[in-house]
Amino acid sequence: MAKIKKNLSDSDMLTGWHEQVTFENAVNDEQPVLPVVKTSRKDQAEDINSAFFTPELRESVGKALLELKLNLYKEGIVDYQVKVSCQGHQVLLTAVPLKAKLSSNQPVQQRGRSKG
Repeated sequence: MAKIKKNLSDSDMLTGWHEQVTFENAVNDEQPVLPVVKTSRKDQAEDINSAFFTPELRESVGKALLELKLNLYKEGIVDYQVKVSCQGHQVLLTAVPLKAKLSSNQPVQQRGRSKG
């Protein structure tokens, strides 16, 4: 979301904005001005990367990943990362648990009263 500029005049705030023509605001049967939709390069790159996934394949991979997630949760592994590797004619998805970062500089809390 873009940052909102302050102290703009009304005409400055409305530059580039066009009202969509509906039955409520149509006057003299004007033709609606449709905004030009630009395709971004990122969308094209995503299409290339997912072009090989048919809806059936996408569903089966999604089910397999959900099953993997549930199995890891049952083992107590919540934080993990999925690594993708290719071996011959196989694509392997491997779940790698993330290591918890423990700091040895933190003081250890003691319970109960201290003797002294």
